[in-house]
Amino acid sequence: MAQKKPKFYVVWQGRKPGVYDSWDEAKAQTDGFAKPLFKSFDSKPAALKAFKEKPHVHIGQAPKATGKQGKLTELVGLPIQDSLVVDAAWNTATGDMEYQGIYLATRQKLFLMGPYADGTNNIGEFLAIVHALALLHQKNSNIPVYSDSRTAIGWVTRKKANTKLEETSRNAELFELLERAETWLKTHRFANPVLKWETTVWGENPADFGRK
Repeated sequence: MAQKKPKFYVVWQGRKPGVYDSWDEAKAQTDGFAKPLFKSFDSKPAALKAFKEKPHVHIGQAPKATGKQGKLTELVGLPIQDSLVVDAAWNTATGDMEYQGIYLATRQKLFLMGPYADGTNNIGEFLAIVHALALLHQKNSNIPVYSDSRTAIGWVTRKKANTKLEETSRNAELFELLERAETWLKTHRFANPVLKWETTVWGENPADFGRK
């Protein structure tokens, strides 16, 4: 098995800003911190150089906002540009569901799956997060994954899709994917933070299908 390439983590805003050699050390400085700013780098020299620079050079510039919106942005912070954002779409007329994931910094689409018959939006959101985690695991990347579904994030945390959808001959493939996703969560360790996309502050999820 190929050895994972080491990563180095810059924490600009956290309990103790600095450059860290492991995600566990960086996470201790950022997890639960009100407005953390951090990013991974492939080499220590690159990380040390980035730490001396302004964070938004590497993770995106803050949008200018005033009034109530500006106060919310200050409270919540900004989305991490070096991240993967996922979303799902469910057709109320046909019951078909699909999901996709994009790289936030460039808006490049990394995957698009479906449509799957007789699904639900929550199932799509759950599968999208797990798909993103599995893809990043293959790439040895610990960047965050954003979803705007608290339900799906909770399912991922519990490693179980608590759906009330009944299995039928039409959605058997979907239930097989759910089982595989749950198994993957139970058999793999990952350091990627799974974070809530704050729609009311940042606007529509960039992975949204635009069909509302």
